[in-house]
Parts: sequence; structure tokens; C-alpha cells
Amino acid sequence: MSDETGTGTAAAPTTERRVRVVLVDDHRMFRTGVQAEIGRTDVTGVEVVGEAADVDQAVMVITATRPEVVLLDVHLPGGGGVEVLRRCTSLMTATDDPVRFLALSVSDAAEDVIGVIRGGARGYVTKTITGTDLVDSIFRVQEGDAVFSPRLAGFVLDAFASTDAPPVDEDLDRLTQREREVLRLIARGYAYKEIAKQLYISVKTVESHVSAVLRKLQLSNRHELTRWATARRLV
Repeated sequence: MSDETGTGTAAAPTTERRVRVVLVDDHRMFRTGVQAEIGRTDVTGVEVVGEAADVDQAVMVITATRPEVVLLDVHLPGGGGVEVLRRCTSLMTATDDPVRFLALSVSDAAEDVIGVIRGGARGYVTKTITGTDLVDSIFRVQEGDAVFSPRLAGFVLDAFASTDAPPVDEDLDRLTQREREVLRLIARGYAYKEIAKQLYISVKTVESHVSAVLRKLQLSNRHELTRWATARRLV
């Protein structure tokens, strides 16, 4: 699997458990890596029954295959993971054999986590997870548990403990989801090459996103961008 998904090898299940899974991610190389890591059914108990790269594809494949668990990226062409959840509501709430969703994303932003959980996902893990832990998370979600990467659980607890709606940030709302991802990584000190590797895009595309962010926020350089992001606790 890629560096983002960790280097752990998925261990053999201790029982004859089986789970049917659909992978939804707009990066083909990442889907291939996940498939290679967890999709050896005789070893992991996970059977990958379908893949999708955008919202329309995802809804079509999920409806056709009726998997037990969907690994869902948050940022997808066509409306994102939240739109997939919205269009699959009837499958999630089915009395018999409901389809359960586990978000698997490079983003660890609070608004992304909270958005998909409000949409009906049973958990949220980041792409730094190892193959072994991902297999374990899939089975736990299949069984009805809620699963989160350690630091993300706090976002959900805080969000659902509060009755206040989050404040609207008009500047942040000008940015696309991908621009927000690039913004956070830049603010954390990542080089363009590192961002490109994390997001499976070219360095030139990273540069284009940074230029767009600077223009939309009326900032001059990455140092100002870092200060802007830190002041809003986005880092």
C-alpha cells in the first residue's frame, strides 16, 4: 500500500469472518494499493466487490452490489462523500442487511469528519492507518460499531455535545475542498512535492491550488497563509 496507508500488513482473521466491501476514491493508484493490502480474501476476510471514482459511479456500484461496508473518501467529484451518503440513505437505513459506511480520507479536518458522520457514516479513519487496523475497522463497522482514528473522536464528541451551529467563515467558504486540503498541508510546513505525494496530484497542480488560495484570500505568500490558517485553528 502507499505510504499514506501505512506499512502494516493485514493479518489473517481469527475466525471465518467475511465482509463484502466497495472502495470509493477518486485516485486509482490509491484504490489499487488498498485492494492489494486488504483484498486478499483468504487472508483478511475482506472481499472487494466494486470500486468507484466519483459520486455517480459510487451510487451505481453500491446499489448494484449491496456491500456490507463502503470505504468512502470525503472529497469526490460530483459532490463529495456527503452526497454519496445522502443518495444512499435508504440503503443505510434498510432493516435487512444495511450498507454501512466508513470514511477513509487524507483529511483530518473537523468539518470533514463531522460532515460525513452527520451524513450517516459509522466511522472515520485517515489514510495513515495500517492495513491490519483498516481490516479491523471494517469488521467493527460491519458489526455496528463506530470507529475513529484516535484524535478524530474528539471532534465528533465536541460537535454533538454542542447545540450551537458552527460559525460561518466566508473566507474559508470561498475555497474548494481540494484547496482547503492544500491550505492545511502548506500551513503545516509540507513542501509542494510532499503535498503532491499525499494528495496524488502533480506538483504543478499543487502550485495552481496555492495560487488560487492566495488569490481568493488576498494573501501574498505561504507565510501569510500559514498565519491565516493558524489564526483559524485549521492547522
